[in-house]
Amino acid sequence: MRILKIKDCFFTGMFMLGICFNMSAQTGQINIQQSELIPELLELKSEMTKDGKLGERYTIQLYYGDNNAASNVIKEFRGKYNSMPSSVIYETPNYKVWVGNFRNRLEADRALLKIKADFPSAFIPKPQRG
Repeated sequence: MRILKIKDCFFTGMFMLGICFNMSAQTGQINIQQSELIPELLELKSEMTKDGKLGERYTIQLYYGDNNAASNVIKEFRGKYNSMPSSVIYETPNYKVWVGNFRNRLEADRALLKIKADFPSAFIPKPQRG
């Protein structure tokens, strides 16, 4: 009986050893072909992200209504806060005055506290996805 167990162990060991010698990793070569425009597009994306034209950014809305009043509001804002970016956005049928380009809600909230002293109706709308 003991000889049978030794034989079984021997044959099992030889079988496992044979399998190990027959295994080999696959080898191959990968060729990647990409358009020459990809590096240029990546550069454009990084510039747009840096300029705040891409991604989730926060703005403060000062006014919503007709064009003449929007022009007056933005002139008043630029007179008091000339370092902050501002723009008039047309959304049918009204105009909006948006100011700032904040990376996060905390920056926008801090600026809103200062701006509310001069523009009490100012608020932070939901950020637009770029």
